[in-house]
Amino acid sequence: MDRQQFTPIDSVRYIWKGLRLPEEALDSLNLVDNSASFPSSFKVDHLAQATIALSALAAALFRSTRHKVPIPKVTVPVEHACVEFKSERLYVLNGTPAPSTWGTIGGLHKTCDGYVRMHDSFPNHRYNALSILGLNKDATRQDVARKMLEWKSIDLETEAFRKGAVIAALRSFNEWEALAQAKAIADFPILLNKIGNASPHLPVKSGSKDDKCLWGVRVVEMSRVIAAPVSGKTLAAHGAEVVWITSPNLPDLPDLDRDLARGKCTVQLDIKQPEDKAKLLELLRTADVFIQGFRPGSLAAQGLSTDELVKLNPNLIVASLSAYGPVGPWSGNRGFDSLVQTCSGINVADTERFGRGEPVRVLPCQAFDHGAGYLLATGIMAALYKRASERGAYEVKVSLAGVMKYLRSLGQYPEKTGFDRKDYAKPGDVEQYLETRITGFGELKAVKHAALIEGVPIGWDAMPRTLGSDEAVWLE
Repeated sequence: MDRQQFTPIDSVRYIWKGLRLPEEALDSLNLVDNSASFPSSFKVDHLAQATIALSALAAALFRSTRHKVPIPKVTVPVEHACVEFKSERLYVLNGTPAPSTWGTIGGLHKTCDGYVRMHDSFPNHRYNALSILGLNKDATRQDVARKMLEWKSIDLETEAFRKGAVIAALRSFNEWEALAQAKAIADFPILLNKIGNASPHLPVKSGSKDDKCLWGVRVVEMSRVIAAPVSGKTLAAHGAEVVWITSPNLPDLPDLDRDLARGKCTVQLDIKQPEDKAKLLELLRTADVFIQGFRPGSLAAQGLSTDELVKLNPNLIVASLSAYGPVGPWSGNRGFDSLVQTCSGINVADTERFGRGEPVRVLPCQAFDHGAGYLLATGIMAALYKRASERGAYEVKVSLAGVMKYLRSLGQYPEKTGFDRKDYAKPGDVEQYLETRITGFGELKAVKHAALIEGVPIGWDAMPRTLGSDEAVWLE
């Protein structure tokens, strides 16, 4: 299908119909075009507005099904959606703007035959990369740059995949399309499959606080930056109870957590310990949704495969986020938004259109992370609707590369027109979209959710605090 003439509402219709959701719900959607945002030849503003709108409309559909009322009007302004696509960069904590979360030795590096991008925000990835390069842990960026010149890009990428580093070779579109992995990525960005035949099921609502769309929905989230946490944060904005589980044995990125933890309880469990794994299984036994953002097969190796989880809980919706998709030779590889941009040809195509002779031009935000997060949330809420109105357990899969493929399919703005668009570099640029709350770390000014649902509150009740602050039990 040629999607290059799609508008954001066309994208919403296309994905909504592809999920086989009621078409009459689309009449409730109002997309406000109030800004030309994000300097890029790619239609990142389109992606932001469409994916946030999809998630909000899916929430409204679920609420209308549960309460047997008409679907309320859903409004998403494009500028606010674009601001939310940069939310982790635009908060202020105790008067200090969000710091950069990039490592000191990663980023773009020249090799003997091209370029690679290295992700070094997590220490284990950084140390693995240094080991491949034959460098000590205290190596400088200059040391890394010198060693990179001894490698061919593809050879270094291949070795990184094999040894637990996160490095991707810079490719053009043609070079990417020559790979088997490019052909393995599905054309539709949300994979939603029925995996069980349990009776129709709605979450039990305790108490009287059922005004938000997802009140009573229980979500277990096991993830790290950024896409899967965005999904959990979105469900929390619509009223779901989200228990975010992290491991005491894995490094985290606390500066990102300040934004991504909004709306969630935070629990730390070491699932390799029988007692902690039992706590996780008890949560999952009574959950509606399980979100996981680890590489395909990682949790199955711990006895947490989809089949085993659905045996434990026949009503469970299992949602998975991956870098390169669930099938193909790269499906088990580590990856992040910036590396998918690099290896898929996006960075090369954007800089070719810009025409300043740079080797790459990165997108103005983590578009694949955020897009994947909202699409995963959409798939989850579509599954909640289907589980209530039909029957069964469901599996939802979204990948960063799948979002990249969809964004690319929308085409590019003509010539250099996309680069004249507005960007948002600092919190002062977006004051009207921020809200101030008190957290476990002090006063937080952060981006409000971009969607509005008429007559229905949206937003986060729980505020960020130290990881592991809560018990592994449901509050409601």
